[in-house]
Formats: sequence, C-alpha cells, structure tokens
Amino acid sequence: MRLTETRGRLLALASPGLVVLALFFLLPLGAVLIEATREGAVARFFADGGLLDALWRSVLLGIAAAMVAVVVAVPVALYMARMAPRTRALIQVLVALPLTFSGLIVAYGFILVLGRAGFVTLLLARLGADPAVVASFLYGPAGLVLAYVYYLSPRVVLVLLPVLVNFDERQLQAAQSLGAGRFRALADILAPQVAPTVFGAFCLVWAVAVGTYGTALALVGTQINILPLRLYGMVSDAGTDFALAAATSLVLLVVCSLIMTVAEIASARTEDRHVRP
Repeated sequence: MRLTETRGRLLALASPGLVVLALFFLLPLGAVLIEATREGAVARFFADGGLLDALWRSVLLGIAAAMVAVVVAVPVALYMARMAPRTRALIQVLVALPLTFSGLIVAYGFILVLGRAGFVTLLLARLGADPAVVASFLYGPAGLVLAYVYYLSPRVVLVLLPVLVNFDERQLQAAQSLGAGRFRALADILAPQVAPTVFGAFCLVWAVAVGTYGTALALVGTQINILPLRLYGMVSDAGTDFALAAATSLVLLVVCSLIMTVAEIASARTEDRHVRP
C-alpha cells in the first residue's frame, strides 16, 4: 500500500515535467518526423550536394571549435581546481557568465571589438594593419571558431572542474617521490583519469557548435555554407519547402545525437574498466 502511495505521489510530482516534455519536445519532434517523410524529403536532402557540403562544413567547424575550446579550458580548469573554495566559487561565476548571453549578443560584442570599425581593428590600423584584412578574419570560419570558443570553453571548464577538484593530489606526490618528473606524473596519473571527462566535454561542445546558428547568422549571414544557416533560410519568410526543412532539421538532430552517443559509449566503457576486478 505504501509503495503504491509513494509511486502515486512521485507521479504527481513528475506530471508537470512530463506535460512540458510532451508539449515542447515529443509533439514538435513528432511533427518534424511526419513532415520529413513527405515528398521524399530525406532522399532529396542526401541528393543535394549543397546540403551535404553544408553538413560536412558544420561537422568540421564544430570539431575545430571544440578542439580549441578544450585547449583553452583545460589549463583554466586545472588552475581553478587549485584555488581556495571561496575564490574558486567567485571565478566560477565569472567563467559561467558567457553562458547567459545569447548568440546575437556574443556576435555583436565581437563585431565591436574585431569588426570593420572595432576597437582592436582601429588600434591595429594605427600600427599599419589593413582594417579590411583584420575584419575579414572575423567574418569567416576562423572568426566563427573564435566566437564559438568564447561560449563553449566555459562549458568545458564547468564539466572538468568537479573531476579536477576531487582528484587526489597525493597520487602525483607519490609518483614524484618515486622519481617521476612533474610532467610524467601528470601524463601517467592525472591524464588517464580525466581523459574520459575531457572527451565527454569535447563531444558536448562539438554537438553545440554543430547546431548553433545565432552567432553564425549575425557574423557571416549566408556567406558560409553550414547546415544551421541553410535550415534558417528554409524556415524563414522566403522558405516554402517545409518538408526539406524538416528533413534537414532531422539530419541535424541525428548528427548531434550521434556525437553525444559516442561520448556516452566511451564513458560507459571507461566505467566498466574501472569496475571490473
């Protein structure tokens, strides 16, 4: 009797969340799936060389942004893990601040700094640089990577920080007492333990970079052929082929889901290796 009552209470508590999940995830997803099956939309997507090129460019752009974000974030997380708890909490708030900005705000900030009339651009122009050349960096793939890294690297830091804070430094001290150098101790002891988390963080920000469009739209418009911008064009006022738009969004969803699935499989295998005697 008590078990039934407990289950009923848990279901009642979970019902608002289940309703929200059904209304704002399952129903829209179902509508997209139904629309994507019409007019041979999926087949037309894979027969369109421009869309396949956009998909490939999106994946490569996401890999580049994720790799740079990890390279930037790992040293920051290592440094923060050694801070006093109060100081680390304060810095953590500052690190997480970019996550509160929309993609348009991030793009506007970079335009103010590195755009054609940006602060850094004008400063470099006084030193003899060509403003058009400096600004062209921002309005291309490299500029997109830079803008993506701005709000992807905090995600990596926040994912890595709990693992690094809970890492037992005595393992490194023991290795060094046995003659290992600092770098060797980090490579042989710390790196294998945090590598699965680093890979998971990499996949997370990779999936985010593949699917984001706000920053790209504000910086490059439609000058770069990536899938989120192609999808935006399909669903904007000028778009009429909603079946192809649904198929494109479905492909984008599958790609991002596969990236996260790879991360989960790698994490599960790592856990199995640690659990096995």
